[in-house]
Amino acid sequence: MPTETITIDAAAGHRLEGSLELPTGLVRGAALFAHCFTCTRQSKAAVTVARALARRGIATLRFDFTGLGGSEGEFGRAGFATDVSDLVEAARMLVERFEAPVLMIGHSLGGAAVLAAADDLGFDHVAAIATIGAPSDVPHVLANIDGDIDAIRAGEPAPVKIGGREFTLSSEFIEKVESVDLLAEVSRLRKPLLFLHSPTDQIVGIEHAGALFQAAKHPKSFVSLEGADHLLVKEEDAHFTADVIASWATRYLPMRDDWPLPDEGVVVKTGHGKFGTEVHTVSHRFIADEPRSYGGDDTGPTPYDLLNAALGSCTAMTMKMYADRKGWPLEGVTVGVRHERNHAEECDHVEAMEQGKKMQALHRTIAIEGPDLDEGQRAKLIEIADKCPVHRTLEGELHVHTVQSD
Repeated sequence: MPTETITIDAAAGHRLEGSLELPTGLVRGAALFAHCFTCTRQSKAAVTVARALARRGIATLRFDFTGLGGSEGEFGRAGFATDVSDLVEAARMLVERFEAPVLMIGHSLGGAAVLAAADDLGFDHVAAIATIGAPSDVPHVLANIDGDIDAIRAGEPAPVKIGGREFTLSSEFIEKVESVDLLAEVSRLRKPLLFLHSPTDQIVGIEHAGALFQAAKHPKSFVSLEGADHLLVKEEDAHFTADVIASWATRYLPMRDDWPLPDEGVVVKTGHGKFGTEVHTVSHRFIADEPRSYGGDDTGPTPYDLLNAALGSCTAMTMKMYADRKGWPLEGVTVGVRHERNHAEECDHVEAMEQGKKMQALHRTIAIEGPDLDEGQRAKLIEIADKCPVHRTLEGELHVHTVQSD
C-alpha cells in the first residue's frame, strides 16, 4: 500500500508522528487506528489492520501516542487523557482532509481511548467504532505495570516496567488513568460498535468484552477471536481481525458518489502510489497496478495482465458458447496467455520489421477438458478460438482515437 508520513499537532503543543495507509485507487472513507498500551504504530495489529482497510478503499492513519515511537512528549506524564486528546486531534485532521466522518479503531487500551474520544470529537465526525481486546475499566492497565504504584500515587515519580520496557511514571499519569468511567462513556455512544476479543486473552479477560457489550447500545456486534493472544502475534490472527473489521466497516463507510460508474465503456482514474489506478466498468470496480520490481505496490493486475486476460477470457467464453450450442461434451477450457515484447521470428512479419516497427506477440495455450470429445470436435474448438471477438480486434485494423475531455 502507498504510505504517507503524517505529522499531527497535539493539543499540548508537541508533534505526533503517523503513517497514513492510502488505497491504491479511490478513497471511500477514512479510519484512525489507536495502538495498544506502550506499543507503537508499527505493531502487527496496527500495520495489518490499516493496510487491510486501505485495500478496501479506506485511508487509515496509524500514529504514535505522546512519548512513544516517533512522537514527541513525555509518556510518563501523559496518561489516558492525553491519549484521548491525541486521538481527537488526529481524527479532526482526517475529517478535514477527507471531508467525512471517520471509522475509529483501537487495540487494547487504544480501544478504550477511541471509545472515550468519540464524545470529545463529536458524534457527527464518527462513522463507527471497533475495538480489539479493549478493557472495560481503564485502571485495569495498572495491574500490568511492574513497579511501586502506591509510591508514585503518593507523588514520587519512579521507574516501572511495562511489557519488559522501562518507563518513569508520575502521579499525574496514575490520576489520569484512575479517573475514567469508561462504561458510562460507552453507554452514551450512539454509533455502530464492534467488539473483538479473544476468550483466551491472558492480559485483558473476555469479561471486559462482556461488560462493554452490555453497556453499549445498538447497533453493536461481538466477534470472538478464538485462539488469539492479546497482541495478535500470530499472522493469521492479525489478518483475520483485519478482514473482519474491513468487511464490517464498509457498511458504515459507503462508497462516495463523486465518481460514479460509467454508462458505457471503461473509465480509469489515477490513484495513490507510483502506478496505482482504479478501473470502473458499467458494473464493476477494481485496481490496476505494477509489481514492486517496477516501483508499484502490486495491489492489482498490470495493464498487460488485463490485456492477456481479455484475450484469454474471451477465448474461453467463445469456445464454451460454441460447444454448448452444438451440444458437445466439453467439460472445461483452460487458457494461458503470455505477452512477448520483442517478437522477431515469424517470417510473415519481415516487411513490417524492415519498416522499423517493433514486433510483439501474444502466446496462447489452450487445454480442452472433455474425454468424450472426438478429435474433430477438438480441432474445431481450436479453430473457433481464433474467431473470438477480442482475437479479431487485436489482429484487425485497430485505431485508438484520443480526445481531451473537460
